[in-house]
Amino acid sequence: MAPGGFFFALHIRFALPLLHYQTYPQGWTDRYTEEAYALRDPIIAWGFSTTGTTRWSELTIPDPFNIFGQAREFGMVYGFAVSCGSMKSRTIASASRADREFMEDEIRGFEKIILHLHDMTEPPKSLTDAQVEALRCIAEGDRHAAAAARLNISESALKARLSSARTRLLARTTTEAIQRARDYRLL
Repeated sequence: MAPGGFFFALHIRFALPLLHYQTYPQGWTDRYTEEAYALRDPIIAWGFSTTGTTRWSELTIPDPFNIFGQAREFGMVYGFAVSCGSMKSRTIASASRADREFMEDEIRGFEKIILHLHDMTEPPKSLTDAQVEALRCIAEGDRHAAAAARLNISESALKARLSSARTRLLARTTTEAIQRARDYRLL
């Protein structure tokens, strides 16, 4: 769908996305990071000012750092952006190619995928009391056995609570689950 690469940042909160992924050329990614272009990128500015889709060629936001011109050096000549979600949990995505403008049906197909990713990764609004207790014990430094004893449950029950919290928070590790719970003000 995006022969020149793509990126998405899902549920941007407090300036950081919950999940992100990109396939743009490494040279471009290195330059973009080194120059802190995320703070100056017209696509990001557009994404925080509106929702929907737009082709890069249709953007009217100024590009004083010539980010689009520099992207062309890496084969990212044509592209479009997608923005969705509330301001408190915005998702912004973009795709590029070198050979032609994207067709409307291609943009709609990509947008549909991004909307689906946004919906399926919606952060939880709450955790169960049992999940919060388990995460809190581990966050306070208890090992599994000590946390289980503190909660008056078996170690396997504690592990089940931690596992369900990780699943709910889309976290790979308990440490990541604790951080996300804090970020979402659930802990």
